Amino acid sequence: MTTAALTGDYTLDIARTRIGFVARHTIGPKVRGRFEEFEGSAHLDGDDPSKSNVELTIQAGSIQTRNPQRDEMLRGRFLNLAAHTTITFVSTAARQTGATAFEVTGDLTIRGVTRPVTVALERIGAEHDPQGGVRVRFTGGTTINRKDWGVASIAAAGLVGKKVVLEFDVAAVRRTPPPPRPPT
Repeated sequence: MTTAALTGDYTLDIARTRIGFVARHTIGPKVRGRFEEFEGSAHLDGDDPSKSNVELTIQAGSIQTRNPQRDEMLRGRFLNLAAHTTITFVSTAARQTGATAFEVTGDLTIRGVTRPVTVALERIGAEHDPQGGVRVRFTGGTTINRKDWGVASIAAAGLVGKKVVLEFDVAAVRRTPPPPRPPT
């Protein structure tokens, strides 16, 4: 499917999307986790990718590392869930860097702190689904410094490396376009 044929408005396919992270632990192996609750939308412009945009809202309390004690610490000390229930990303620019490669720059808000980040994405699939809709899949990520979002003054933070890799395996479904208007 050509990039131009993908133009349209999309919503995340929650069942087929994974938003995860990897952080180095100073006294053990890397800590891997994911977020279970999120929603997102995008407008893809296949003719001019710079006109594309993305919005993502993650429920911070849905963080999972398969260790309940660590998850509670992350929700409280790291993410300050009592004051900041969501993590958001709103794109400010997009550009195509290769045949199926893109960079999306935007504002990432964690713990009430908003900073720009650039996410590298690779389109790994695009097809018609059995219902006749269009599905597109991307994979990619970015590395952030947790201290840039205020996760620095926490005593337990000394056990976690500064760099956190954000990972995205995204599936999105194009919304059905409205029917054409009859001529007047």
